[in-house]
Amino acid sequence: MKRILVQSSLALLALTFVTGIIYPLLVTVVAQLCCRAQAQGSLIERNGRLLGSALIGQPFDQPRYFWGRPSATTPQPYNGASSGGSNLGPTNPAQIEAVRTRVAALRHADPGNRLPVPVDLVTASASGLDPDISPAAAQSQVTRVARARGIDPARLQALIAAHTQRRQWVILGEARVNVLELNLALDQLH
Repeated sequence: MKRILVQSSLALLALTFVTGIIYPLLVTVVAQLCCRAQAQGSLIERNGRLLGSALIGQPFDQPRYFWGRPSATTPQPYNGASSGGSNLGPTNPAQIEAVRTRVAALRHADPGNRLPVPVDLVTASASGLDPDISPAAAQSQVTRVARARGIDPARLQALIAAHTQRRQWVILGEARVNVLELNLALDQLH
């Protein structure tokens, strides 16, 4: 019995050392060498000032900016420490009311816009942290942003096209636009 207990304890210590220390260190070193920016959170900085991460959505609610996907995190939107969806199903009355409220808010912000409201502008994702929207969601906001900034809509459409990321390896995912990167590029327009 004593022999089994000693062997089990040694196995526990060895596996703890390998899986708890060696493996995480190895993965960290490889990540830092191969893809440093991603390993450090894909942070976006301008003039030495941290503006956010390309991986986590941020709230934009001014008419002069493109708006991202709604966030269901608590206690505030896009809370990286509280990732998670609302767990409301598509037929839940609270979800239906939330979508109606969001559609009404989008229509109120851009009353002349009669384009269909893209679903990603009125439903939260499973993580509540999505940094991206569909190209259709970005296009649906062009008239509001153009009017608020006094910019030709064609310039905004070109900006959206320049910031649209295509499917990975042609088959994975969907085309998407990173809202933070798009809005930062928008601020650079003269």
